[in-house]
Amino acid sequence: MAEERLQKILARAGYGSRRAAEELIEHGRVTVNGAVATIGAKADAARDAIKVDGTRITAAAAPVYFAVYKPRGVLSTTGGPEPRQKVTDLVPKGDQLHLVGRLDKDSEGLMLLTNDGELTQRVSHPRYEQEKEYRVLVARQPDAEQLATWRRGVVLEDGTRTRPADVRVEHLYGKGAWLRVIMQEGHKRQIREIAGQLGLPVVKLIRVRISNLYVGNLKPGEWRQLTEDEVRGLMAGEKPASRQPRPEKRAPAKTAKPQARRAGKPGKGPGSRKPAGRKPGITLGRPQREGGGRQGVKRSPAAKTPKTGRRPQSGRKPGGNRRKPA
Repeated sequence: MAEERLQKILARAGYGSRRAAEELIEHGRVTVNGAVATIGAKADAARDAIKVDGTRITAAAAPVYFAVYKPRGVLSTTGGPEPRQKVTDLVPKGDQLHLVGRLDKDSEGLMLLTNDGELTQRVSHPRYEQEKEYRVLVARQPDAEQLATWRRGVVLEDGTRTRPADVRVEHLYGKGAWLRVIMQEGHKRQIREIAGQLGLPVVKLIRVRISNLYVGNLKPGEWRQLTEDEVRGLMAGEKPASRQPRPEKRAPAKTAKPQARRAGKPGKGPGSRKPAGRKPGITLGRPQREGGGRQGVKRSPAAKTPKTGRRPQSGRKPGGNRRKPA
């Protein structure tokens, strides 16, 4: 087996994250073949005698990864004399695993348990900015100012200022409301403390996502093993498809509009109709009357009027001045 950095071997053997392994080396608690190790040293776990506090490390076990739905009332702890149920009691050999993403006793939802120290560091440390998503039921309906303050960040009791968060109302619920909260950090009881400062007491808190991993169909107390794709996504810090940035929309290229033809083609617009042909013997327009006066068609004296059918009166009737005999 090829040589590897000592902190990587220790992390894989279950001594915490690489940073925790570096602290063990810095304090002189690690030896390789009898010599005190230094930062940057390499070793072969199959050939060299690597010891921590005088105890030789065992061969690293195969990495395991569990997604667990922690119920309310179950403690997020790995040991101690506490008689109450712990989340490590929910999975096989859970006392040998690391907890990734703690939840307080009154909260519930998704947690990770693994013996992979590198993945624990990747998901837990704030510098990797892994997202955690929560559904939060608050006792009062928040107004716009309360939501804006939460989104900007607030100062906690210990003086820490929280980073900006994505907070929105999912739907109203009686006098309260269900909120969706997405953030990239996890101070102790952070959501409960922020909501309390804003006058929004928390009734229920459920974590539904860590990075690209959703709680899915798990019920309280249930667990499942992660797939290889899910592990790779957690190591890479992938975001789910719904949180991926949308591709930038480009404006469509402008194309020249075709010029309408003025003539020769039927259709709309001037010049789209052909002029009607003239029939022989028909004169368009009104003829002018000779000698001026009222314009119109000149009629002959013998022509009948269109309405009465009588002959027009032109001049005197024959014998019109004659008187009847008395």
